[in-house]
Amino acid sequence: MDAPTALDQGRTAYREHRWTAAVTGLDAADHEGAVTASDLEHLATAAMLVGRFEDGVDRLTRAHEAYLGDADVDGAVRCAAWLGMQFMLRGDRARAGGWFARAQRLVEQHEPAHPDHGFLLIPEGLAAFYDGDGEHAAVVFERAGQLARAADDADLVAVAGLGLGQAEIMLGRIEAGLALLDEMMVAVTAGEVSPIPSGIVYCGMLQCCRLAFDVERAHEWTRALDHWCEQRPDMVSFTGQCHAQRAALFLLHGAWSEALAAAQEAQLRSERGDPDGLFNAWYQHGEVLRLRGDAAAAEASYSRAAGTGWEPQPGLALLRLAAGEAQLARSMILAAAERVDEAERRVLLAAVVEIQLAMGDVPAAREAADELATLTRSIAAPMLRAIAEQAEAAVLLGEGDARAALTASRHAWARWLELDVPYEAARCRMLAARACRALGDDASAAMELDAALAAFADLGAGQAIAAADAEWSASRAPRPGGLTAREVEVLRLVASGRTNREIAGELYLSEKTVDRHLSNIFGKLGLSSRTAATAFAFRHGLAD
Repeated sequence: MDAPTALDQGRTAYREHRWTAAVTGLDAADHEGAVTASDLEHLATAAMLVGRFEDGVDRLTRAHEAYLGDADVDGAVRCAAWLGMQFMLRGDRARAGGWFARAQRLVEQHEPAHPDHGFLLIPEGLAAFYDGDGEHAAVVFERAGQLARAADDADLVAVAGLGLGQAEIMLGRIEAGLALLDEMMVAVTAGEVSPIPSGIVYCGMLQCCRLAFDVERAHEWTRALDHWCEQRPDMVSFTGQCHAQRAALFLLHGAWSEALAAAQEAQLRSERGDPDGLFNAWYQHGEVLRLRGDAAAAEASYSRAAGTGWEPQPGLALLRLAAGEAQLARSMILAAAERVDEAERRVLLAAVVEIQLAMGDVPAAREAADELATLTRSIAAPMLRAIAEQAEAAVLLGEGDARAALTASRHAWARWLELDVPYEAARCRMLAARACRALGDDASAAMELDAALAAFADLGAGQAIAAADAEWSASRAPRPGGLTAREVEVLRLVASGRTNREIAGELYLSEKTVDRHLSNIFGKLGLSSRTAATAFAFRHGLAD
């Protein structure tokens, strides 16, 4: 049996999704002059998947020309349309327009044998979508899908279905849009769609899950995307987006070190050949750093995210708020909210509420909370409802209705617990603490505050801890050594001879929280032992 040629090796590697080997084999065959137009098209795809975008463009251009030489108009139109798609996704609208125009001219020159090609409707649908015209986008993508099904073009069916699903979500028809995207994902996971449109649909689906606050779907399809990428270990395209999505999920569920690592991996992979993942890679990186309290590093990350052409909101506005620049934060978040469609606006409204309350503009915060509640009623998304209930609790507190605020904060807290989102659950306990204090229930306020601070400490949420310390210290009468009310309670029990376990049982705290309080007491008072702490308590009248 003859040894396999470079062409044989390249074709086999392509079928087996070994993209680097496919590039090596097909490239060698190309230099030998042994490739067909189809081989060039596959070589272009493999090159793009391993991050060699310009090489891919060059080979796809040559594939287009080879198809023309073979009088294969369908192949030539397909290559021209995909070149247009690639440039449009990269933001190069001039080159995209040129390739789409060439594809259109080919179709027109060869009618009626080659009727309107569905791919040529994609730029019109995308333009309508980017302009915020969801109705027109939906009509165009629906027509593109009809033409794709008539031509039995699985790639175009998937791309058109993604566009239609995104348009439905933009128009507020969340369940219909997600159901359509699920259908497209079935075709992708079944291997019916070629690699590049598969990656586009995967990443588009996860973006839609974010806009719909559908955590369960996001988990399911992120796992599927992970598996898809793992089966193609030398692939670069889409892996930056994959790791950025993983970072967002890690952040949500309180695994912040893992989120930081995933964001850094997303940055590396995006820079190697997946630029569409770069914004989210840097944005999620900035979010972790902001919540940890590292303002300067978060600022730098948000700046890198902004360099991709997208606004790093609401993170940047919330960073400004934490720095005491509430007026600037409000200007930023309101401007961002005005520039986006309804789906993106939902992502920003909770931050609008928080910032308006910080400015003391309770009516404006109420307006934003009511808008969020209205948008929530028609959407079966527990996460969005938790966000809306949390915003409602904060506004009720601002309006002086502490009892209703306490009820709303506890409802939101329960939802966040079900969703396993510890940071937001702790923020709800902070709201509950404020409500209890306003109702004169200092004991319950201390309990809620301790629980929130313990959760923040476990997460390493330095920004939230600093904000809580500043807020609650300002409202308390001075105590010896600057101790908090809870620290005084712990010190009193230490002076009475209780162990940490006994103190935890008496105050309904964990031993870990008691350890933290005791460490804070020693640090504030400059002490190093329980004996010294007991003596301090007696000297200052803090012992029973």
